[in-house]
Amino acid sequence: MSRERIPDHSVTGDGDITIYLLHGGYGSKEYWRFEIPELVKAGYRVVAWDAPGYGLSPLPDLPADGYSIDYLARSFGVLLKATAGRTNVLFGHSLGGIIAPRAANLFPDLVHGVVVSATIGSFATRSAEDQKDYVAKRLAPLDQGATLAESAMPLIKSMFGPTSHGPMVDLVAEVAGSTSANTFRASIMAIMAYDGREALKQLRVPTLLVAGECDSVGRPDGMRNAASLVPESEFAVIEGAGHYGWAERQPEFNRVLLDFIARRVAKRTAAAA
Repeated sequence: MSRERIPDHSVTGDGDITIYLLHGGYGSKEYWRFEIPELVKAGYRVVAWDAPGYGLSPLPDLPADGYSIDYLARSFGVLLKATAGRTNVLFGHSLGGIIAPRAANLFPDLVHGVVVSATIGSFATRSAEDQKDYVAKRLAPLDQGATLAESAMPLIKSMFGPTSHGPMVDLVAEVAGSTSANTFRASIMAIMAYDGREALKQLRVPTLLVAGECDSVGRPDGMRNAASLVPESEFAVIEGAGHYGWAERQPEFNRVLLDFIARRVAKRTAAAA
């Protein structure tokens, strides 16, 4: 990048381990509003970003193929280098879960653990029909003149588990519906063009992959297959959750997340100290 602009972000808490929150294709740092205090209460420092084009971070003026997963990972690296603590864990959800492994490989000296939540992984593993359906559900309404809020809300609501409800679910839907249509379109094209399997294979830090039992996007079988690519990874399924397990089943999700960080990241960094 010619100019290294630090993406908009928030920093909360002052723990020895920093957890970076990377949001999905619908979203911004605002939908972590209920999750951040829980992580801080558990003793962690938390940095949540707005990826370029999301929240308060402006959409860059790039060529058609310039808004890529690699670009997003390098943009995140600008933030990481500016805010890194002694020990850093990348927690990426959906789109963020595609960016996080790539960023971990690009900046290995600054990343000590990776958590991948509800991620589609790679389009290369999906059938042509599945790929077409994924894109059509997200972009066809925009092509027909609908606003993203109009086109996205039914799809977003269908991505939650059948019994999911409450303030966190409502917040995710509200923030997701406010996503910029231009940014969202660019993100979908970036996801389509990216094969994340090599990034997963190259991970050499403790890695946790978490799927929602009812998620039709980051499907449990696909997430399990992705986990098999990562050396010494762990895999978990959150019962009853759809695509947003950390919002739909927060206590259950956080038990898995915090146990992983304590066992695999904190102990490893303490032993290396």
